[in-house]
Amino acid sequence: LAQSLGLDGTVANDASGVHIHVAGSSRQIEEFTRQLGSAAPPAARISKLTAQPLPPCQLGPGFHILASRNGSAVTAAISPDLATCADCRAEILAMDNRRYRYPFTNCTNCGPRFTITARIPYDRPNTSMRAFPMCADCRAEYENPRDRRFHAQPNACPVCGPHLSWHNASGQKISGDPLVNAVQALGAGAVVAIKGLGGFHLAVDACNPAAV
Repeated sequence: LAQSLGLDGTVANDASGVHIHVAGSSRQIEEFTRQLGSAAPPAARISKLTAQPLPPCQLGPGFHILASRNGSAVTAAISPDLATCADCRAEILAMDNRRYRYPFTNCTNCGPRFTITARIPYDRPNTSMRAFPMCADCRAEYENPRDRRFHAQPNACPVCGPHLSWHNASGQKISGDPLVNAVQALGAGAVVAIKGLGGFHLAVDACNPAAV
């Protein structure tokens, strides 16, 4: 939005929220402030917007995203987990897509948030995704402001992200397709524990009295 309006400045996150410094004509800045709410991404919610004039300062040409800052009081909220969006669902079902059948596909508009966050600001090193360094393709998406995965902290793919695995009741990992194994186990009357983001779902064949 700042680039489209020809504004110079910076934006950065900290534990209290988002801080934006812009320089330009009064008309440009008024339009920027007006559009912040309406031009926000689908999952974004602005709970409060405060604008104030600052003394003239040299921001340099262009608009730049700065690294998150620490040290401020924690007042910013963490988004809840968001259901898979239509764009990511289409990628999962497209055989020619690098995320075909990848269950952990997400973007800025969907995916885990609250349940992977250890502390704020909400950056990848502060989430459980810190254990999964991004591959070159995912990193390119993450660093491109024009991409819908720009700064999507859970961004991942089959090359660099987490994978499904299948374990027996003793915790021992078993080879084979986890989904196929789960379907077969349910058909045989077993109880399957599916580890989700915030805990476990217990699944049984509801038509099997012994399993129930």
